Formats: sequence, C-alpha cells, structure tokens
Amino acid sequence: MIKLAVAMLFLLGTMYIHFRGKVRHSFKRQLSDHSTIMAPYNIMVYARSAIPNTPMIDVNQFPDLKLLRDNWEVIRDEAQALYGDGKIGVSDGTNDLAFNSFFRKGWKRFYLKWYSDYLPSATQLCPKTVDLIRRTPSVKAAMFTVLEPGAFLGKHRDPFAGSLRYHLGLVTPNSDDCRIYVDGHMHSWRDGKDVMFDETFIHWAENKTDQYRVILFCDIERPLKDPISRAINNAFGRIAVAASASRNMPGEKLGALNHIFAYIYSIRRVGKWMKAKHERGYYIFKYCLIAALIYWVLK
Repeated sequence: MIKLAVAMLFLLGTMYIHFRGKVRHSFKRQLSDHSTIMAPYNIMVYARSAIPNTPMIDVNQFPDLKLLRDNWEVIRDEAQALYGDGKIGVSDGTNDLAFNSFFRKGWKRFYLKWYSDYLPSATQLCPKTVDLIRRTPSVKAAMFTVLEPGAFLGKHRDPFAGSLRYHLGLVTPNSDDCRIYVDGHMHSWRDGKDVMFDETFIHWAENKTDQYRVILFCDIERPLKDPISRAINNAFGRIAVAASASRNMPGEKLGALNHIFAYIYSIRRVGKWMKAKHERGYYIFKYCLIAALIYWVLK
C-alpha cells in the first residue's frame, strides 16, 4: 500500500505539473522530465507560497533587490571586463549539471554564488558585485550569463520551485528581438531593467540580433507562508541544490551531484548514439525501462 501511495503521489503530481500554465511539453516528454521527479516537493512549495503562483512576479515585492538595480552600472562594468577577458564561458568538462545542455546553444556563464558559497574567482575578479550580492539576502545564487547572437534556448522548465528567477539587464541589444518567453509572456531585456519570473513554468529564450546580451542572473528565495515551510525549503537549497555547484576555473569546488553527473552523462552519450542510429528502438528501450521501474516500485 505504501508503494502504491507513493506511485499515485507521483502520478497526480506529474498531472498537476503538466497542466500547470498555458504552455506544456508533450506528455511523453513530461514523463521523463526532471520536474516530474520534483513534483511532490514543488507542489508543497506552491501550496505554501506567500506570493501568487503566476508566471511573472512583481519585482517590487522584493525591496532588497533595489540595491542591485540601483547599482546596475557598477555590476555591468565588472561583467564587461570579464566578458572582454573571455572569462564568461562554458564549463571546462562535464561538470555543470544544471546548465550543461545550454552550452552548445550559445549560452555562457560565470558563477558568483551558488547557494551556500561564493566562488573564489568571483570574489577576486568582481568584488564590487559580490559585495552587493552579500548585502542582498534574498539572493541564493547568482551568475553573469551571456546569450550570443543567434542563440536559442529551447522550451524547458527548471526543477526547483523553492526559488524564483531574477534577471537584471547589463549589456543588451535593447531590442524585442532579444527576448525570453515565460508561459507565453514575452520579456525583452533592456540595460538597467529587471524582471522576475517563476522558472518552473515552461520558458525559452532567443537572441535574433547581431549583438551579445549579458545579464545578472539570480535565484531568489521564494517567500513561503510559515516558518516550518521556510526552514524545509532553506535546508533543501543548502543541501540538495548546493550539491549541483559548478566552477568557473579548475581547482574550484564542485558539488557532489556534478561529480556523479560526469558518469551519468557518459551513459547519456550512449543513449544519444542509440537514438541517432535507431530512434524507434531507442524509445522502445527507454519506455520499457520506465515500465520496469514502475513495476519494481509497485511490486
């Protein structure tokens, strides 16, 4: 009975996540999406959220972010220097579980903070930005990200509902042709302008201009209604999400999940090879594995 209850919990959670919002993946994709694994936890977060569960969030509900907005030019100058030196880039191996799939699509990053820790390279190379983030307590993670000309990030949703996504425009084309869609809502980045959204809604981005775009990209702690929910969410971020920490430079600390990811990605490469050789056989094998897992859980 316990296994059946767990299976039903995941099934109902998957259905809720799938039908949440106007834009959806195919149900086939949803079944194997990481948001399905996180569904029971995320539903608890949505239920206890102290702000509306809408795709776009009013930034003014987070007054501490005004410090970042008011100092956007200071932050921009450090980001531009990093970009000019080629230090905003892709990972130096298979060690960025959270964003690995974006690198081949024209997206680059430089980590400043990842939940529990500030990166040594960030404190050394952009101390003013790091100081501003230290003085902004709602920021749990921060990085500079680049969207190169012609870049396109396909439809996806992030797995963790305990945070909200904040973007502050630093160096942008200031054009509607460089934009992000969140559950169908379009936002184009502008210098010195910010936006916040719920990244667990399906979103995608593109830069159809001939100029690169740099933003400050942050995870902001989602406000929850009661101290128990806040404590659980804070602990989950410090332990589970922090375990996906990546690095800017060799020698910096990697989270435990990124050590494991290197091995998992080797298996994934085999899957991609199978899909390229025989797509139908790949999907038959994939769904047989899922069926076997469900059978094992219910047995």
